[in-house]
Amino acid sequence: MASISSESLTFECETGNYHTFCPISCVAWLYQKIEDSFFLVIGTKTCGYFLQNALGVMIFAEPRYAMAELEESDISAKLNDYKELKRLCLQIQQDRNPSVIVWIGTCTTEIIKMDLEGMAPKIETELKIPIVVARANGLDYAFTQGEDTVLAALAHRCPEVSLVKNKNLSLEKTKVNEIFDNIFNFSKKSKEEEKQISLKKTEKTNNHPPLVLFGSLPSLVTKQLTLELEKQGITVSGWLPSERYTDLPCLNQEVFVCGVNPFLSRTATTLMRRKKCKLISAPFPIGPDGTRVWIEKICNVFQIKPQGLEERESTIWKSFENYLNLVKGKSVFFMGDNLLELSLARFLIRSGMIVYEIGIPYMDKRFQSAELALLEKTCSMMNVPLPRIVEKPDNYNQIQRIKELQPDLAITGMAHANPLEARGISTKWSVEFTFAQIHGFTNSKDILELVTRPFRKNQIEDETGWVKLVK
Repeated sequence: MASISSESLTFECETGNYHTFCPISCVAWLYQKIEDSFFLVIGTKTCGYFLQNALGVMIFAEPRYAMAELEESDISAKLNDYKELKRLCLQIQQDRNPSVIVWIGTCTTEIIKMDLEGMAPKIETELKIPIVVARANGLDYAFTQGEDTVLAALAHRCPEVSLVKNKNLSLEKTKVNEIFDNIFNFSKKSKEEEKQISLKKTEKTNNHPPLVLFGSLPSLVTKQLTLELEKQGITVSGWLPSERYTDLPCLNQEVFVCGVNPFLSRTATTLMRRKKCKLISAPFPIGPDGTRVWIEKICNVFQIKPQGLEERESTIWKSFENYLNLVKGKSVFFMGDNLLELSLARFLIRSGMIVYEIGIPYMDKRFQSAELALLEKTCSMMNVPLPRIVEKPDNYNQIQRIKELQPDLAITGMAHANPLEARGISTKWSVEFTFAQIHGFTNSKDILELVTRPFRKNQIEDETGWVKLVK
């Protein structure tokens, strides 16, 4: 095991494989987020069974994703891949008419070296529909990194429209609206109100450069984060991914970008290197503490003084009092699965818990530098020891450490939950945090709801006399 010390934090790296959920599961939330898309997963029957079971969507519901199953004849190169994929894409175009088709590569396409990037442009020109290729195989990527590869591929398709053109267009629109109002004699009151609204909007956009946020979140959460920034006088120019492929944000060297999820390092690199965007390094908006610092960092970059954030954070913490009483002094062990471990651990430490170990499949220290700094600051503020951070952990070694430490809770993948429960360790599936709404001030309650559920269950068992079968 290699150990690298950076100031006070210690990073260790074991030789464990990616013991995580398959990254092609990103289709589950991305096909719902990008409403005019269609996802075509190119893999074997195993991939199809996994998707059908993991996503839990019935065939008659006609979801906007499908499987291109590779048979033995495909793998032995007896059939023409190009013709088959073209036929499938043509069928999708006729049946669903999406604005974009996203090809998701799997382990099999990597092993047999399918030239997806070579075939996609040819089929795209023939069918006249955008085809985006994203390799989300479990050989190279962990669970949530599937989304990272898709967003990185979508970033290449974002337009590079100059901001001057947009301003001229908006000015032309306002002039047309004024002429329209004069012709139809709208009331003076409505005119004045509209002018005030347009002035406010122009003030907001002129005060700072354009800001694009990247990371797939439910529409409700994106609106919440957008409103939080608008309260500080910051306008969000767009989101990657957008709800529609046709509404992808404009990206160029004048645009600032900021991530909302810690597993999007490849997307961040693509935005900086290919699109020349400026990355705002900030902790992620998970928990009231993370959300406050995230907004503060964006405000600092745009030289805007944040207003009322500390008061907002303190009121949110007060509303969590019942949950905080349950978790205070309890210990937690992260086995590592979805790359949200650092942010969740930092929030739980701030909530009064003790984190023994943060297992994480992969960590980009540059992209998560602000999160690491906040973790260290939170530990010193709460007067708790710094947790052990283990990248690519070996599950066998972790089980031994859990046996020694006996944590109150282990946040783990589904494969290890039942064996740990049988040994008297309370567990929580890490996949639940991936699909829950955990971003922003108010949604932090959902994290505590998930974490405290095993503790509340244990309390009920103690009160009612129910005893676990195996201790």
